[in-house]
Amino acid sequence: MRATDELSTIGDPIWEAILEHPMVSQLGEGTLDEAPFRYWVRQDYVYLIEYARVFAHGAAMAPDLERMGTFAELLDSTINTEMDLHRAYAETFGISEAELETTEPSPTTQGYTDFLVRTAATGSFGDLIAALLPCMWGFNVTGKRLADRGRPDHEGYAEWIDMYAGEEFTELTEWCKDLMDEVWAESTPDERDRYRELFRTSARYEYRFWDAAWRQEEWSI
Repeated sequence: MRATDELSTIGDPIWEAILEHPMVSQLGEGTLDEAPFRYWVRQDYVYLIEYARVFAHGAAMAPDLERMGTFAELLDSTINTEMDLHRAYAETFGISEAELETTEPSPTTQGYTDFLVRTAATGSFGDLIAALLPCMWGFNVTGKRLADRGRPDHEGYAEWIDMYAGEEFTELTEWCKDLMDEVWAESTPDERDRYRELFRTSARYEYRFWDAAWRQEEWSI
């Protein structure tokens, strides 16, 4: 069995829970109040910075030049292209670059990014892939399922759906899934157990990231 066939038994119920969450279902309908989404956009900017660090670790740990090159390209595109696109997208919701740069990570954002960077820094290349995959996979599934329901009238939300349901992001997701399959095929039973738990933790954080935005989570003290 391919890794992604087995990991889907972990991920599928979580993707379904994400789609049923009011934050996501209302985004797809175009009825979501913009306040929690603006919160999400700001927290996602913080997340992207740490996401880029994971790509940097991936480039350093990659076992061959081809994978090293792909991670280096992802690092470059995240820092020099995606961050600019995120700033432009945030501006359409009235969020300035200064606001993005001064956003304090929420408890969930802090926990999720700390988990990802720690896994990348202290784990194996396979550990990194297992922890990284749910972000791509979950967003791609969410974007595609929302697109299937019909494009919302809210242009900002429709743009979000178009991005994560689109061909470019789907190709990136499939690349990461294929990479997980390759690593899985060469792994021991103990390593596979570890990959499952890392994947599960990241997938759970994906749900919590949406939920934190819905609640506009803050530090309690």
